[in-house]
Amino acid sequence: MAAVTFGGNPVTLEGNQVRPGDKAPEFTVLAQDLSEVKLSDFSGVRVISVVPSVDTGVCAVQTKRFNEETALKNAQVLTISADLPFAQKRWAQENGLDDAKIFSDHRDLSFGQAYGVVMKEFRLLARSVFVIDSNDQITYAEYVSEVTNHPNYEAAIEAVKNAR
Repeated sequence: MAAVTFGGNPVTLEGNQVRPGDKAPEFTVLAQDLSEVKLSDFSGVRVISVVPSVDTGVCAVQTKRFNEETALKNAQVLTISADLPFAQKRWAQENGLDDAKIFSDHRDLSFGQAYGVVMKEFRLLARSVFVIDSNDQITYAEYVSEVTNHPNYEAAIEAVKNAR
């Protein structure tokens, strides 16, 4: 299990953590219009960028960077947080990312449990990044050890370039 801290304090991650080589678990999250969305609704190479809340500085940078990174043009970027869909929609509009795929795991933490990123103490998702290839295999998994830090963007982007 990955050891994760939030503001220097250890947190308990709930759910099943995944590793490269694992089959990507299915999950259900909510789109900004409250419709259900599943991993299987997307194909090809996918980047799942997980943030505690798009309304915070590091999360905003992470969401923008993965959605604007030209090296990811051949991948689908899915941002997932436990924010309410309404807040995600407002944030996307305010930040010019109306076309970004930002989804809410607020309802039942389906994604968070399937990927082992639910911070029990806060009912938020721990910062993490997953790359899934077109065969639904996880090729990259990063559980950021300190939730307030940035992920390793370069390593994730390199994993996308190598995924098929």
